[in-house]
Amino acid sequence: MKVVKNAGQIFDIELEEDLLQRNRELALENRKLLDSHGVLAVDIMGSVGSGKTSLIEQMVSCLKARYRIAAIAGDLTTTIDAERIKGRGAEVVEVNTGKECHLDANLVRKAIEELELETIDLLFIENVGNLICPADFPLGSHRRIVVTSVTEGPYMVIKHPHIFAEADAVAINKVDLSQAMGVEPEKLQEDALSINPALRVVRTNCLTGEGVEDVIELLVNWFIGKR
Repeated sequence: MKVVKNAGQIFDIELEEDLLQRNRELALENRKLLDSHGVLAVDIMGSVGSGKTSLIEQMVSCLKARYRIAAIAGDLTTTIDAERIKGRGAEVVEVNTGKECHLDANLVRKAIEELELETIDLLFIENVGNLICPADFPLGSHRRIVVTSVTEGPYMVIKHPHIFAEADAVAINKVDLSQAMGVEPEKLQEDALSINPALRVVRTNCLTGEGVEDVIELLVNWFIGKR
């Protein structure tokens, strides 16, 4: 079998690097703004249908009695996910990206400006469903979680290593379907840890809430550690 790699296409590398550098600078500004108000921000990434919104819904329901929670919901065109999260009791700012496949630090800054940060403890940022682009665009969050599911197949993790290398935790979701899909959560976990040994890995069923308490434990520890 021959493997063909892109060996000759020349792109405007300088322009791309300038764009990424500017995004990193804006992300640092976002972080400073959040820190000045004592807000812990978590970027939640994953493909379409992995369970990002369901995880946020579960966490809001469990944590809203202890923490003041807001969310930024990134989506191409709709407000469906934003309405779901709002229905659980969080303040939500919707960000529609149009054709853009990820949030960036500038879009998040504009969304943050719509929030009263002095009234917030936790900020969930639901990124656009994508396993490639979000990894290169930090938003200023303190932590990054990737939600993946057994329904995405057995090779999803090793095919998208960069996003796992940039994450702090992974939620392997829809574990109740692992047998039907023929996908072993243990193998997904092994693949994720081979990419980033520092990852915290949890297994979840975000519809029933199974495993969500383990994600919440991470959040609480991160929040305590930030103070």
